[in-house]
Amino acid sequence: MSEDSKERREAGAGLMEYSPENLVPFGPVHPSLKEPEYFKLILEGEKIVEVYPRIGYVHRGIERAAQDRTWVKNIYLFERICGICSFAHSLAYTEGTESLTEFQIPLRAKYLRLIIAELERIHSHLLWLGLVGYWTGFDTLFMWIWKDREHILDLLEAITGNRVHKSFSTLGGVRKDLTPGLAEKLKHETRFITERARYYEELLHTEETLISRTRGVGNLTKQVAERLCPVGPLLRCSGIARDVRKEDPYAAYEYVQPDVKTSNAGDVESLLSIRLAEVVDSCRMIDEALERLPEGQIRIPFPRIIPRGDAYFHVEAPRGELFYFIRSLGMAKPERVKIRTPTLANLLTAAEMLKGRPLADVPVVLTGIDPCFGCMDRITVIDVDKSKEWSVSGEELRIYGIEYYKRKVGRC
Repeated sequence: MSEDSKERREAGAGLMEYSPENLVPFGPVHPSLKEPEYFKLILEGEKIVEVYPRIGYVHRGIERAAQDRTWVKNIYLFERICGICSFAHSLAYTEGTESLTEFQIPLRAKYLRLIIAELERIHSHLLWLGLVGYWTGFDTLFMWIWKDREHILDLLEAITGNRVHKSFSTLGGVRKDLTPGLAEKLKHETRFITERARYYEELLHTEETLISRTRGVGNLTKQVAERLCPVGPLLRCSGIARDVRKEDPYAAYEYVQPDVKTSNAGDVESLLSIRLAEVVDSCRMIDEALERLPEGQIRIPFPRIIPRGDAYFHVEAPRGELFYFIRSLGMAKPERVKIRTPTLANLLTAAEMLKGRPLADVPVVLTGIDPCFGCMDRITVIDVDKSKEWSVSGEELRIYGIEYYKRKVGRC
């Protein structure tokens, strides 16, 4: 390969090979990939010295599409940004839009919003914890946790009518109330999930597979966190106690406050521990919200025309701070909606956490930030010592990581 050709490939983040002249593309954008994303890792031997993420493969034009839809129709558009934290998106949008008016949302609706938000946090954290088990080669943990997660998805379906896109929050309140018997069922399931989370917490600190793959892996210092500004559990694992629910309460978080969990370890093990603690705390908050749930209506009539103005609103989604900017010109449709998701804020921090780690740690560290894309499906590896470049799939990298640690700790 000529030097000029090599430089052009470097400038194109490895994508120049997919030129129109010899095009048969397979990723990073491909129907068989879960979510497209691309990382270029620079190695010295086994050690990672630099990481270049390349984003933008799933740009769907949602913000532009919102300008052609009414205020109500946009609720269902925005919750389709993510299938895991769909309620967080609809909640940020509806509360941001409501802040442009003088209407007061019923208190019962605020409590119901909190309950769904915390149920979504539990199912998101359990989904991620199961995936960590999968990436570390502990598949039994993956199956245990995802089985437990089904209890939460069943509850979400019983309350909202849907397991993924809840369509629960609407302008002026919520669409549905709790049916008779659901409160008791909620309390029963939160007790079950609390017991399971405490069991997994004990397992985290005693099971050798988890300890060898997570303790001291992907260290994040407080200084790096202050420089790169991650959000959510990733920020809190560096010892910084920040949580939108506590600092700028929305829904009913003014009345039922979270106990913000932090750690100074800054590694993947501390991320696991914090998320398990947040699962237990979310169960506590749901129980408390049910005890305090006021009587009354769940929704008020809301105008189709929103007054002129700008609104900035943020919520604590399961992955961290989710930010919405909304502009109205006093019409039936928004003039502009701008969204910043937690993964964008956490991406540079993940790249920093990978530096100095062996290649085998890539799946665990990148999964550690709970990314919202299929980041591990395809990577290009460059060994600067041997002047070699090659590509591996996500599955190949997962198996490589498991085998690497088997050799390292001398066990199967």
